[in-house]
Amino acid sequence: MPDDLITLTLPDGAQKEFPKQTTGYQVAESISTGLARNALSITFNDSILDLDLPLTEDGEISINTWDNEDGKYTFWHSSAHLLAEAVQELYPNAKFGIGPPIETGFYYDIDFGDHSFGQDDLERVENKIIELARNKSEFTREVVSQQEALKFYKERNNEYKVDLIEDLEDSTITFYKQGNFTDLCRGPHIPHTGLVKAVKLTSLAGAYWRGDVESKQLTRIYGVSFPKQKLLKEHLEQLEEAKRRDHKKLGKLLKIYMMDSMVGPGLPMWLPNGTTLRRTLEAFLREEQLERGYKEVITPHIANLELYKTSGHYPYYQDSQFNPFGVEGDEYMLKPMNCPHHHRIYSSDLRSYRELPIRLAEFGSVYRYEQSGELNGLSRVRGFTQDDAHIYCTHDQLKGEIKHTIELTQHVFSTFGMPVDIRLSFRDDNEKKYGGNSEYWDRAQNEIREVADEMGLKYRIAKGEASFYGPKIDFIIRDAIGRKWQLGTVQVDYVMPERFDLTYVGSDNEKHRPVIIHRAPFGSMERFVSILIEHFAGDFPLWLSPLQVKVLPISEDYSEYADEVAAELKKIGIRVETDHRSEQIGSKIRDAETSKIPYMVIVGSEEQESGTVSARRHKQGDIGTFSLKDFIYKLDTEVTEKHLPPEHNS
Repeated sequence: MPDDLITLTLPDGAQKEFPKQTTGYQVAESISTGLARNALSITFNDSILDLDLPLTEDGEISINTWDNEDGKYTFWHSSAHLLAEAVQELYPNAKFGIGPPIETGFYYDIDFGDHSFGQDDLERVENKIIELARNKSEFTREVVSQQEALKFYKERNNEYKVDLIEDLEDSTITFYKQGNFTDLCRGPHIPHTGLVKAVKLTSLAGAYWRGDVESKQLTRIYGVSFPKQKLLKEHLEQLEEAKRRDHKKLGKLLKIYMMDSMVGPGLPMWLPNGTTLRRTLEAFLREEQLERGYKEVITPHIANLELYKTSGHYPYYQDSQFNPFGVEGDEYMLKPMNCPHHHRIYSSDLRSYRELPIRLAEFGSVYRYEQSGELNGLSRVRGFTQDDAHIYCTHDQLKGEIKHTIELTQHVFSTFGMPVDIRLSFRDDNEKKYGGNSEYWDRAQNEIREVADEMGLKYRIAKGEASFYGPKIDFIIRDAIGRKWQLGTVQVDYVMPERFDLTYVGSDNEKHRPVIIHRAPFGSMERFVSILIEHFAGDFPLWLSPLQVKVLPISEDYSEYADEVAAELKKIGIRVETDHRSEQIGSKIRDAETSKIPYMVIVGSEEQESGTVSARRHKQGDIGTFSLKDFIYKLDTEVTEKHLPPEHNS
């Protein structure tokens, strides 16, 4: 191939030659004018880049629009800059910290100085953003030296940007400018501000600079933006639906869990209904694990600090851990991770290659320090339980074991009707963030990608999202109203076997290192239940519902028959109660509906004489009269086959 040409591989696998210095926009134009019109950025060899950046080497390219994640990332990144420009126009003395895109929009951390910025100021800033967007200002990129960057921000007395620049290497510093606003930024950005047609600043929060509680607290402004007004309207409707499904509200209504100031913030207590729900989930996963050869273990809630120093969790995660405490001259700590305990269980015996893979599983309680302002119901807590498992295998077994864990995780989420997106979380170039050597990392990342390709998985690669000890496969689920949540994970680990000196005796009678797979489909029981409550809006599938059937006698005369019906249902494991209150039947039905009980059974004179039941389904009303035998068969089938509620069966 001539030196002045490059070969670009498109998402469908097609390869096309282009002159060197071709831009992403020109590639989009070569595909279609419509694509070029809607293009926001490109993803080139796993990096998101500006559309107008010249390409000088072969690589894989995709054109990003609003319809994909990298396109939204670019759009919201640029919107954060628009927010900052609007604030600069309205509050000239404001100083800016960081303003990244996030999964649901963007934010910017701002020091307003003596001005007290509040909720009432948001609409004014929103209006200014739209006014500035209509200028269609282009985002222009400029490479500057560290000295130039420092001079720029020192002249503006912005100590936050100076702090950031001092941590950067001279050759990597870029500024982006649109309109009258210039920002320290790596990019990328959309072509011009006019693409932003609608914006909503959603909330305010306090944020310590760089997360340091000793530093100044800045004002964090959250927002979201769209290329069409219609999309904003749909988003606001979704937010209202999300409020209706809020797990904190429903968790209280359905008596799932409680928080108590005497126990402490972020330390949930599971009420009887929540305990039933959680134990049912655990039993479901235990059964699946048993079929797949896992062995369950139990480990203590504390351990000697040396354990976590060996693993690297301390001091690596020191800021998110509770302080160590002394015991008889040694230091101990509340368990922040289950992994090191499992590694010690593995190393407690001489292992042979014939035993491998060894799959150790635990519903293990762990404790992390979260700032009080970050606590949020069950979704962000200080004490939680992980459905952890660690698989110790030979290198030859690794790819097969990764496939099995992926299949298990996919099965779990499909059971709840949750579509899954897959992200391969790899390391970036910041060597300080990761343990182990680069050879192990390259090997693990290649193996994960090979498995994903062999299984035909559709995935995206996210650099910088890996754990400190290895790359991951992250599972991003979509709930019933389209929100995305990062839940299950599968991680490949070559680092911990070295740190804990884990070995097995191979067929050559020599000692070898196993490879570890870390795996947790639910992630944490607390967070998963919070998502589950909101996914189903509290209307759980029959097999999962804490109370599955309420038997409602029309009057006291039929209480005995009601108890007989309940007793028959209990024989097949149905969780059932009889409502013996002297209330009218209409009132009993309303109460059962409010409590979101899947089935109500009405019994009166006709049902008692014929040995039948009149059944009602939550949200559906009367579904007919059944013989008790047929009704029991219906329930048993629905529970055994783990049917989803009717509205989730599309």
